[in-house]
Amino acid sequence: MPIRASGPLIVKCCEATILKLTEDPHRRLNALTNEWVLVSPHRATRPWQGEVAKLPSATEPAYDPSCYLCPGNSRVGGVRNPVYTTTFVFENDFAALKPQIAHARFDVESMGLLVAESEPGVCRVICFSPRHDLTLATMGVEEIEQVVRTWIGQFRELSGLEEIHHVQIFENRGAMMGASNPHPHCQIWATFSIPQEPAKELIAQRAYQSSHNTCLLCDYVALEKRQQVRVVSENDGFVALVPFWAVWPFEILVCSRRHFGSMNELATDEVSALSDILHRVTSTYDKVFGVPFPYSMGFHQSPSDGVEHPEWHFHAHFFPPLLRSATIRKFMVGFEMLGTPQRDITPESAAERLRQLTQK
Repeated sequence: MPIRASGPLIVKCCEATILKLTEDPHRRLNALTNEWVLVSPHRATRPWQGEVAKLPSATEPAYDPSCYLCPGNSRVGGVRNPVYTTTFVFENDFAALKPQIAHARFDVESMGLLVAESEPGVCRVICFSPRHDLTLATMGVEEIEQVVRTWIGQFRELSGLEEIHHVQIFENRGAMMGASNPHPHCQIWATFSIPQEPAKELIAQRAYQSSHNTCLLCDYVALEKRQQVRVVSENDGFVALVPFWAVWPFEILVCSRRHFGSMNELATDEVSALSDILHRVTSTYDKVFGVPFPYSMGFHQSPSDGVEHPEWHFHAHFFPPLLRSATIRKFMVGFEMLGTPQRDITPESAAERLRQLTQK
Protein backbone atom coordinates (compact mmCIF):
# COMPACT_ATOMS: atom_id res chain seq x y z
CA MET A 1 0.00 0.00 0.00
CA PRO A 2 1.39 3.48 -0.86
CA ILE A 3 2.71 5.41 2.13
CA ARG A 4 2.39 9.21 2.29
CA ALA A 5 5.59 10.38 3.94
CA SER A 6 7.53 13.64 3.85
CA GLY A 7 9.43 12.23 0.89
CA PRO A 8 8.26 10.51 -2.29
CA LEU A 9 5.29 8.15 -2.62
CA ILE A 10 6.65 4.70 -1.73
CA VAL A 11 5.39 1.14 -1.60
CA LYS A 12 6.69 -1.52 0.77
CA CYS A 13 7.20 -4.57 -1.44
CA CYS A 14 8.69 -6.91 1.14
CA GLU A 15 10.67 -6.74 4.37
CA ALA A 16 13.84 -5.51 2.70
CA THR A 17 12.64 -3.70 -0.40
CA ILE A 18 11.06 -0.28 -0.85
CA LEU A 19 9.84 0.84 -4.29
CA LYS A 20 9.82 4.61 -4.78
CA LEU A 21 7.06 5.20 -7.29
CA THR A 22 8.15 8.80 -7.88
CA GLU A 23 11.80 7.93 -8.52
CA ASP A 24 12.42 4.29 -9.48
CA PRO A 25 11.76 2.79 -12.91
CA HIS A 26 8.96 0.26 -12.53
CA ARG A 27 6.09 -1.26 -14.45
CA ARG A 28 2.42 -1.23 -13.57
CA LEU A 29 -0.30 -3.70 -14.44
CA ASN A 30 -3.46 -2.51 -16.18
CA ALA A 31 -6.04 -4.60 -14.36
CA LEU A 32 -8.63 -3.90 -17.08
CA THR A 33 -6.55 -5.35 -19.91
CA ASN A 34 -3.86 -7.43 -18.16
CA GLU A 35 -1.20 -5.40 -19.96
CA TRP A 36 1.79 -3.56 -18.52
CA VAL A 37 3.08 0.01 -18.75
CA LEU A 38 6.67 1.02 -17.98
CA VAL A 39 6.99 4.11 -15.74
CA SER A 40 10.30 6.04 -15.79
CA PRO A 41 9.81 9.06 -13.48
CA HIS A 42 13.49 10.00 -13.53
CA ARG A 43 13.17 10.85 -17.26
CA ALA A 44 10.60 13.61 -16.74
CA THR A 45 13.30 16.29 -16.66
CA ARG A 46 15.12 15.22 -19.83
CA PRO A 47 15.64 17.98 -22.45
CA TRP A 48 13.32 18.01 -25.47
CA GLN A 49 14.54 18.54 -29.03
CA GLY A 50 11.80 16.60 -30.78
CA GLU A 51 8.77 17.82 -32.71
CA VAL A 52 6.98 20.90 -31.42
CA ALA A 53 3.43 21.03 -32.76
CA LYS A 54 1.70 24.22 -33.85
CA LEU A 55 -0.71 25.90 -31.47
CA PRO A 56 -4.42 25.53 -32.28
CA SER A 57 -5.87 28.19 -34.52
CA ALA A 58 -7.83 31.21 -33.28
CA THR A 59 -11.28 30.97 -31.73
CA GLU A 60 -13.90 29.48 -34.02
CA PRO A 61 -16.95 31.50 -35.13
CA ALA A 62 -20.44 30.59 -33.86
CA TYR A 63 -21.38 29.72 -37.44
CA ASP A 64 -19.02 28.78 -40.28
CA PRO A 65 -20.53 28.86 -43.79
CA SER A 66 -17.82 26.47 -45.01
CA CYS A 67 -18.41 23.88 -42.24
CA TYR A 68 -20.19 20.75 -43.45
CA LEU A 69 -21.61 20.12 -39.95
CA CYS A 70 -23.18 23.54 -39.31
CA PRO A 71 -26.99 23.83 -39.61
CA GLY A 72 -28.29 24.38 -43.14
CA ASN A 73 -24.92 23.72 -44.81
CA SER A 74 -24.25 21.06 -47.42
CA ARG A 75 -22.06 18.10 -46.55
CA VAL A 76 -19.35 16.80 -48.87
CA GLY A 77 -21.71 14.26 -50.46
CA GLY A 78 -24.23 16.95 -51.31
CA VAL A 79 -26.77 16.28 -48.54
CA ARG A 80 -27.92 19.49 -46.86
CA ASN A 81 -28.17 19.56 -43.06
CA PRO A 82 -31.46 20.63 -41.53
CA VAL A 83 -31.44 23.89 -39.59
CA TYR A 84 -31.16 21.95 -36.35
CA THR A 85 -31.36 23.69 -32.98
CA THR A 86 -30.15 20.93 -30.63
CA THR A 87 -28.23 17.69 -31.26
CA PHE A 88 -28.21 16.32 -34.80
CA VAL A 89 -27.57 12.69 -35.81
CA PHE A 90 -26.88 11.39 -39.31
CA GLU A 91 -25.39 8.35 -41.03
CA ASN A 92 -21.68 8.91 -41.67
CA ASP A 93 -21.20 9.93 -45.31
CA PHE A 94 -17.89 8.04 -45.38
CA ALA A 95 -18.74 5.11 -43.13
CA ALA A 96 -16.06 2.56 -42.27
CA LEU A 97 -18.79 -0.07 -41.92
CA LYS A 98 -21.84 -1.09 -43.95
CA PRO A 99 -24.98 -2.71 -42.51
CA GLN A 100 -25.88 -4.97 -45.42
CA ILE A 101 -22.84 -7.24 -45.48
CA ALA A 102 -23.35 -10.99 -45.72
CA HIS A 103 -21.61 -13.18 -43.15
CA ALA A 104 -18.48 -14.70 -44.64
CA ARG A 105 -15.16 -16.06 -43.39
CA PHE A 106 -12.16 -17.61 -45.02
CA ASP A 107 -9.02 -19.28 -43.74
CA VAL A 108 -6.56 -20.09 -46.52
CA GLU A 109 -5.59 -23.77 -46.31
CA SER A 110 -7.11 -23.82 -42.80
CA MET A 111 -3.77 -22.80 -41.31
CA GLY A 112 -5.03 -19.86 -39.24
CA LEU A 113 -2.55 -17.54 -40.98
CA LEU A 114 -4.58 -15.85 -43.72
CA VAL A 115 -7.93 -15.29 -42.05
CA ALA A 116 -10.64 -12.73 -42.80
CA GLU A 117 -14.25 -12.24 -41.72
CA SER A 118 -16.98 -9.91 -42.88
CA GLU A 119 -17.88 -7.13 -40.45
CA PRO A 120 -21.35 -5.58 -40.82
CA GLY A 121 -22.02 -2.41 -38.85
CA VAL A 122 -23.36 1.12 -38.65
CA CYS A 123 -21.46 4.43 -38.43
CA ARG A 124 -23.15 7.64 -37.35
CA VAL A 125 -22.15 11.20 -36.48
CA ILE A 126 -23.69 13.23 -33.65
CA CYS A 127 -23.35 17.01 -33.64
CA PHE A 128 -23.45 18.21 -30.03
CA SER A 129 -24.77 21.68 -30.83
CA PRO A 130 -25.65 23.95 -33.75
CA ARG A 131 -22.95 26.28 -32.42
CA HIS A 132 -19.68 25.80 -34.31
CA ASP A 133 -17.59 27.35 -31.53
CA LEU A 134 -18.65 25.20 -28.57
CA THR A 135 -17.09 22.10 -26.99
CA LEU A 136 -17.98 19.88 -24.04
CA ALA A 137 -15.64 22.14 -22.06
CA THR A 138 -17.56 25.32 -22.94
CA MET A 139 -21.12 23.98 -23.17
CA GLY A 140 -23.41 24.28 -20.17
CA VAL A 141 -24.21 21.15 -18.16
CA GLU A 142 -27.84 21.27 -19.33
CA GLU A 143 -26.64 21.35 -22.95
CA ILE A 144 -24.41 18.34 -22.29
CA GLU A 145 -27.41 16.55 -20.76
CA GLN A 146 -29.10 16.74 -24.16
CA VAL A 147 -26.01 15.15 -25.70
CA VAL A 148 -26.09 12.36 -23.10
CA ARG A 149 -29.77 11.73 -23.77
CA THR A 150 -28.98 11.50 -27.49
CA TRP A 151 -26.23 8.98 -26.73
CA ILE A 152 -28.70 6.93 -24.69
CA GLY A 153 -31.23 6.93 -27.53
CA GLN A 154 -28.63 5.93 -30.08
CA PHE A 155 -27.22 3.18 -27.87
CA ARG A 156 -30.70 1.83 -27.22
CA GLU A 157 -31.58 1.80 -30.93
CA LEU A 158 -28.33 0.35 -32.23
CA SER A 159 -27.82 -2.23 -29.48
CA GLY A 160 -31.28 -3.54 -30.27
CA LEU A 161 -30.32 -4.44 -33.85
CA GLU A 162 -29.80 -8.16 -34.44
CA GLU A 163 -26.49 -7.68 -36.27
CA ILE A 164 -25.00 -5.34 -33.64
CA HIS A 165 -23.12 -6.79 -30.68
CA HIS A 166 -21.15 -3.73 -29.59
CA VAL A 167 -21.78 0.03 -29.71
CA GLN A 168 -18.75 2.33 -29.48
CA ILE A 169 -19.43 6.02 -28.82
CA PHE A 170 -16.30 8.14 -29.11
CA GLU A 171 -15.07 11.69 -29.65
CA ASN A 172 -11.82 12.82 -31.25
CA ARG A 173 -11.22 16.41 -30.20
CA GLY A 174 -8.65 18.50 -32.04
CA ALA A 175 -6.69 18.15 -35.27
CA MET A 176 -3.89 16.48 -33.30
CA MET A 177 -6.25 13.56 -32.70
CA GLY A 178 -7.34 13.37 -36.32
CA ALA A 179 -10.57 15.34 -36.03
CA SER A 180 -11.40 16.53 -39.55
CA ASN A 181 -13.79 19.25 -38.39
CA PRO A 182 -13.74 21.50 -35.28
CA HIS A 183 -17.53 21.57 -35.03
CA PRO A 184 -18.45 19.81 -31.74
CA HIS A 185 -19.33 16.25 -32.66
CA CYS A 186 -18.66 12.60 -31.93
CA GLN A 187 -19.06 9.31 -33.75
CA ILE A 188 -20.73 5.96 -33.15
CA TRP A 189 -19.39 2.77 -34.66
CA ALA A 190 -21.73 -0.15 -34.00
CA THR A 191 -20.19 -3.50 -34.90
CA PHE A 192 -21.07 -7.17 -35.21
CA SER A 193 -17.93 -8.26 -33.35
CA ILE A 194 -16.68 -6.95 -30.01
CA PRO A 195 -13.59 -4.77 -30.73
CA GLN A 196 -10.19 -5.66 -29.27
CA GLU A 197 -9.99 -3.18 -26.38
CA PRO A 198 -13.43 -3.87 -24.85
CA ALA A 199 -12.88 -7.58 -25.55
CA LYS A 200 -9.75 -7.51 -23.36
CA GLU A 201 -11.67 -5.63 -20.67
CA LEU A 202 -14.49 -8.15 -20.87
CA ILE A 203 -12.07 -11.02 -20.22
CA ALA A 204 -10.47 -9.21 -17.26
CA GLN A 205 -13.76 -8.17 -15.65
CA ARG A 206 -15.25 -11.63 -16.09
CA ALA A 207 -12.16 -13.30 -14.58
CA TYR A 208 -12.13 -10.90 -11.62
CA GLN A 209 -15.80 -11.48 -10.89
CA SER A 210 -15.28 -15.24 -11.10
CA SER A 211 -12.36 -15.23 -8.67
CA HIS A 212 -13.49 -12.46 -6.27
CA ASN A 213 -17.29 -12.68 -6.61
CA THR A 214 -17.38 -8.90 -7.00
CA CYS A 215 -16.81 -6.23 -9.67
CA LEU A 216 -13.30 -5.23 -10.75
CA LEU A 217 -14.07 -1.54 -11.23
CA CYS A 218 -16.27 -1.30 -8.13
CA ASP A 219 -13.34 -2.59 -6.08
CA TYR A 220 -10.82 -0.44 -7.96
CA VAL A 221 -12.79 2.80 -7.48
CA ALA A 222 -13.26 1.98 -3.79
CA LEU A 223 -9.50 1.43 -3.44
CA GLU A 224 -8.71 4.70 -5.22
CA LYS A 225 -11.22 6.50 -3.00
CA ARG A 226 -9.48 5.18 0.09
CA GLN A 227 -6.07 6.29 -1.16
CA GLN A 228 -7.13 9.70 -2.58
CA VAL A 229 -3.90 9.90 -4.58
CA ARG A 230 -5.14 9.71 -8.17
CA VAL A 231 -8.75 10.94 -7.85
CA VAL A 232 -9.21 14.16 -9.83
CA SER A 233 -12.91 14.97 -9.38
CA GLU A 234 -16.12 13.30 -8.28
CA ASN A 235 -19.82 13.87 -7.77
CA ASP A 236 -22.74 11.78 -6.52
CA GLY A 237 -22.77 9.58 -9.62
CA PHE A 238 -19.23 9.41 -11.03
CA VAL A 239 -15.54 9.45 -10.16
CA ALA A 240 -12.84 10.81 -12.51
CA LEU A 241 -9.30 9.64 -11.80
CA VAL A 242 -5.92 9.14 -13.42
CA PRO A 243 -5.69 5.34 -13.46
CA PHE A 244 -2.75 3.71 -11.67
CA TRP A 245 -1.81 2.12 -15.02
CA ALA A 246 -2.28 5.23 -17.21
CA VAL A 247 -0.28 5.26 -20.44
CA TRP A 248 -1.02 8.79 -21.70
CA PRO A 249 0.37 11.71 -19.62
CA PHE A 250 -2.98 13.14 -18.48
CA GLU A 251 -5.18 10.11 -19.10
CA ILE A 252 -8.45 9.97 -17.15
CA LEU A 253 -10.82 7.12 -16.35
CA VAL A 254 -14.43 8.05 -15.53
CA CYS A 255 -16.35 5.36 -13.61
CA SER A 256 -19.90 5.25 -12.37
CA ARG A 257 -20.27 4.87 -8.60
CA ARG A 258 -23.22 2.52 -9.01
CA HIS A 259 -22.65 -0.80 -10.74
CA PHE A 260 -24.38 -0.99 -14.12
CA GLY A 261 -23.30 -1.89 -17.63
CA SER A 262 -24.57 0.64 -20.17
CA MET A 263 -26.27 3.97 -20.80
CA ASN A 264 -29.56 2.11 -20.99
CA GLU A 265 -29.45 1.91 -17.20
CA LEU A 266 -28.64 5.55 -16.39
CA ALA A 267 -31.08 7.05 -13.89
CA THR A 268 -32.26 10.63 -14.37
CA ASP A 269 -29.92 12.00 -11.71
CA GLU A 270 -27.03 10.02 -13.24
CA VAL A 271 -27.62 11.70 -16.60
CA SER A 272 -27.03 15.02 -14.85
CA ALA A 273 -24.06 13.63 -12.91
CA LEU A 274 -22.42 12.24 -16.05
CA SER A 275 -22.92 15.58 -17.82
CA ASP A 276 -21.38 17.38 -14.87
CA ILE A 277 -18.30 15.13 -14.68
CA LEU A 278 -17.73 15.36 -18.45
CA HIS A 279 -17.82 19.15 -18.19
CA ARG A 280 -15.44 19.11 -15.22
CA VAL A 281 -12.92 16.85 -16.97
CA THR A 282 -12.90 18.68 -20.30
CA SER A 283 -12.86 22.18 -18.82
CA THR A 284 -10.00 21.15 -16.51
CA TYR A 285 -8.07 19.81 -19.49
CA ASP A 286 -8.31 23.22 -21.16
CA LYS A 287 -6.60 24.78 -18.13
CA VAL A 288 -3.54 22.49 -18.23
CA PHE A 289 -1.73 24.44 -20.95
CA GLY A 290 -4.24 27.25 -21.50
CA VAL A 291 -5.44 25.95 -24.88
CA PRO A 292 -8.26 23.68 -26.15
CA PHE A 293 -6.98 20.28 -25.03
CA PRO A 294 -6.99 17.50 -27.66
CA TYR A 295 -8.09 14.00 -26.68
CA SER A 296 -9.81 10.83 -27.77
CA MET A 297 -12.68 9.93 -25.45
CA GLY A 298 -14.94 6.92 -25.54
CA PHE A 299 -17.44 4.96 -23.47
CA HIS A 300 -16.95 1.28 -22.78
CA GLN A 301 -20.33 -0.34 -22.26
CA SER A 302 -21.51 -3.92 -21.92
CA PRO A 303 -21.78 -5.85 -25.21
CA SER A 304 -25.22 -6.15 -26.82
CA ASP A 305 -24.67 -9.76 -27.89
CA GLY A 306 -27.78 -11.22 -26.26
CA VAL A 307 -25.81 -12.47 -23.24
CA GLU A 308 -26.06 -11.16 -19.69
CA HIS A 309 -22.93 -9.30 -18.57
CA PRO A 310 -23.14 -8.79 -14.80
CA GLU A 311 -19.34 -8.36 -14.70
CA TRP A 312 -19.35 -5.20 -16.83
CA HIS A 313 -19.04 -1.77 -15.21
CA PHE A 314 -19.90 1.38 -17.18
CA HIS A 315 -16.89 3.67 -17.71
CA ALA A 316 -15.23 6.11 -20.11
CA HIS A 317 -11.62 6.68 -21.13
CA PHE A 318 -9.96 10.02 -21.95
CA PHE A 319 -6.67 9.67 -23.86
CA PRO A 320 -5.01 13.09 -24.40
CA PRO A 321 -1.64 13.28 -26.21
CA LEU A 322 -0.13 16.48 -24.77
CA LEU A 323 2.98 15.92 -22.65
CA ARG A 324 4.97 18.98 -21.54
CA SER A 325 3.18 21.91 -23.14
CA ALA A 326 0.53 22.86 -25.67
CA THR A 327 3.02 22.13 -28.44
CA ILE A 328 4.80 18.99 -27.21
CA ARG A 329 2.97 15.69 -27.39
CA LYS A 330 3.52 12.10 -26.40
CA PHE A 331 4.34 9.61 -29.16
CA MET A 332 4.10 5.83 -29.07
CA VAL A 333 7.26 4.83 -30.94
CA GLY A 334 10.31 2.60 -30.65
CA PHE A 335 10.19 0.50 -27.48
CA GLU A 336 6.54 1.45 -26.96
CA MET A 337 5.53 0.03 -30.34
CA LEU A 338 7.86 -2.95 -30.18
CA GLY A 339 7.86 -3.65 -26.44
CA THR A 340 5.71 -1.99 -23.78
CA PRO A 341 4.06 1.45 -23.48
CA GLN A 342 6.14 3.83 -21.34
CA ARG A 343 5.55 7.12 -19.52
CA ASP A 344 7.75 9.64 -17.70
CA ILE A 345 5.24 11.72 -15.73
CA THR A 346 3.78 9.55 -12.99
CA PRO A 347 -0.01 9.15 -12.79
CA GLU A 348 0.15 10.56 -9.26
CA SER A 349 1.80 13.83 -10.35
CA ALA A 350 -0.59 14.17 -13.29
CA ALA A 351 -3.57 13.62 -10.97
CA GLU A 352 -2.26 16.22 -8.53
CA ARG A 353 -1.94 18.82 -11.27
CA LEU A 354 -5.39 18.10 -12.68
CA ARG A 355 -6.94 18.10 -9.21
CA GLN A 356 -5.53 21.52 -8.45
CA LEU A 357 -6.84 22.90 -11.75
CA THR A 358 -10.29 21.37 -11.17
CA GLN A 359 -10.58 23.31 -7.94
CA LYS A 360 -9.83 26.67 -9.58
